[in-house]
Amino acid sequence: MLGKRTWVENGLLAAAIFVVVAFCLFPFVQILSTSLKHQFDWGNPSLIPVKLNWNAYGELLGIRSAEQVDVPDSVKRLLENPSISESQRRKILDRYQTTSDVFPFLRYFLNTFMLSASAAAVSLCLSVFGAYALSRLRFTGQTVIQRSILFVYMVGGVLLMVPLYQMSVKIGLAKSVGGSLVSLLLIYIIQTLPVSLYMLGNYFRTIPYALEEAAAMDGCSRVEAVFVIIIPLSVPMLMTVFVYCFIIAWNEFLFASVFLKQFHQWHTLPLALQTLFMSKNAIWDRIMAASMLTMIPVVVCFLFAMRNLTGGLAEGGVKE
Repeated sequence: MLGKRTWVENGLLAAAIFVVVAFCLFPFVQILSTSLKHQFDWGNPSLIPVKLNWNAYGELLGIRSAEQVDVPDSVKRLLENPSISESQRRKILDRYQTTSDVFPFLRYFLNTFMLSASAAAVSLCLSVFGAYALSRLRFTGQTVIQRSILFVYMVGGVLLMVPLYQMSVKIGLAKSVGGSLVSLLLIYIIQTLPVSLYMLGNYFRTIPYALEEAAAMDGCSRVEAVFVIIIPLSVPMLMTVFVYCFIIAWNEFLFASVFLKQFHQWHTLPLALQTLFMSKNAIWDRIMAASMLTMIPVVVCFLFAMRNLTGGLAEGGVKE
């Protein structure tokens, strides 16, 4: 029989948890801090900005115009030098005139959201019926299929990228924006479908089969039982699977960098952030602000999944 922990053990456990949480959260705090700093404050190691700078967020969200962007005093003094030509002065000012055309965040956000939500929705719909078949039906090769569902994750994305792109080129999908988006959508579905089947299949097995038998006695077919019994009792897990698939597609970079590289207007946020970092417009506060805004949907989805991931919905449905 295990005894209760002493106050010393509780203190050490709390300290260890605090250290791990602080270590995990520090990069995000650093990103937020840098996104709120002015240029003169970038070299300050303190996490607290000397003066809050909301300009980068305003630029990315289209709230702040280019004329409102502050030019550092040192640059202003440089521009007052009469030896600088008008063309040189304009090039210097263009560095600080950061309109939405430099990094159209909202456009990239919408591209990423539509791809991720579509892939997650299709993957969820397919996995509901596939997981039900694997958990309830009996057919030849069922065990092999169940054990090989996650086989796709044994092969790295780098190995699959070249043959998938060659297939897309040969059938003509990679030549147009629509074909590239369709190819990327199919890849995202393929990536998320195995884990969706695995998670939902295990959850469906916890639902008492007696509920479906009772529905069958009332005249429900198997398909009707899925909509009447399985789906209503699996709403928390369905939400969790959708969020998980959405996050995978939202953060994907490798395949997007290949299929959408030549279509700049249709870049996803991970690809656009990498392009921004390598461009002449790579200003730290803007990069970090874009990174923070990119993380917000992921954080919201995770909190939403944690809120809905509750057990015991089917408990009490059958009287033992």
